[in-house]
Amino acid sequence: MMIKKAEILCVGTEILIGDIVNTNAAWLSKELSALGISQYHQAVIGDNSERLAQTVKDTLNNCDLLVMTGGLGPTYDDITKETVASVLGKELVFDREIFDGIKAYFDKRDRTMTENNRKQAYVIEGSKVLKNDMGTAPGILCNTGEKIIILLPGPPSELMPMWKNYARPEIEKYCDKVFVSKNVNIVGMGEAAVASELDEMMKNSVNPTIAPYCKTGETRLRITASAKTKEEAQKMCDDVIEKIKNTKINNYIYGIDTDIAEAVVKELTKRGLKIATAESCTGGLIAKMITDVPGASAVLEGGMISYSNSVKYKALGVSSSLLDRHGPYDHRVAIQMAEGVRRLMDSDVGIGVTGLAGPGGGTAKKPVGLVYIAVCYNKKTEVMKYKFGENQSRDRIRELTAVNAFINTLNILKKGQK
Repeated sequence: MMIKKAEILCVGTEILIGDIVNTNAAWLSKELSALGISQYHQAVIGDNSERLAQTVKDTLNNCDLLVMTGGLGPTYDDITKETVASVLGKELVFDREIFDGIKAYFDKRDRTMTENNRKQAYVIEGSKVLKNDMGTAPGILCNTGEKIIILLPGPPSELMPMWKNYARPEIEKYCDKVFVSKNVNIVGMGEAAVASELDEMMKNSVNPTIAPYCKTGETRLRITASAKTKEEAQKMCDDVIEKIKNTKINNYIYGIDTDIAEAVVKELTKRGLKIATAESCTGGLIAKMITDVPGASAVLEGGMISYSNSVKYKALGVSSSLLDRHGPYDHRVAIQMAEGVRRLMDSDVGIGVTGLAGPGGGTAKKPVGLVYIAVCYNKKTEVMKYKFGENQSRDRIRELTAVNAFINTLNILKKGQK
């Protein structure tokens, strides 16, 4: 038996009504693609046993592998295991080893296990148990000889390690090829311009394929190759990337398989430089994105959320007369914020951002979406003005500001070699 096609079925009324975002499907889709397993359909269904049973039956007619998430908890509405057992005509059997493991989980945390946790110790007869290293709900793998069904817990913190450590190794036995994708990260050249430059290459590329797509503030090229081994597929991708680097696009590539914050951290680390941030409208988002990158402690001196004028003046040294005359949404304020935080924290690089994220509060001259980003480095400060648009959401304006702060920083670092 070889697995060619899979479907993902996520169980939970809370997903259907929008209480939680279904990140599991996106993550599992990438995992399945890496194994060379195709997907044509995904579904979400609520906690209703009749509808779930019918959906499982219908889905099994269209795939070799069904991956299900959620509904393995201890409460009455956790029905995934029971429903799948019914569809397969199997019984649920008590597993003493699982029960003891659940009890040990609670004992280790000085918590009392309630009786309904016993429900999680029942498994589908003839199935393979997938260990849960992070919680109490074990996963289950059912192999009918023609189809494979994998039941995974809903919380991503439990699902991801269970898949990586126990489910994926089982699935790999039934795969005859792997897929590898690499992303070429580009700033300063739009998706249309990139596609135009690579038009012939993209049309003639079957394996690997080349696909452009947009990300906030940048363009990415996704190179995907299929082969019998991961190493072979990676080399195929690398060969295509080298061809892309021989075009004018190379002048706009900032990295491979990275993001802009990580690229800035790497550049600072390579140069042995420190950075500090002074943020108004972004409220600490830039510093947060830096600290999301492993190794950020080597480059980040600190950050200041200088939201009020008094903090801009007292802590960063922004001119009080400048603030009185022109207000906080001014290019000179951003410059003095960047220079002030660099001086205050004795860093090599300083970032200062100020603007209106909304909603409301804008004027004709200074509308919502107006942002100034200043970067101070090597005795020079550059400032950029942006109008992200009054129709953008507050979160979107903050995100665009942070991304462009990193783009500007990376460009200035490369221009001001030191």
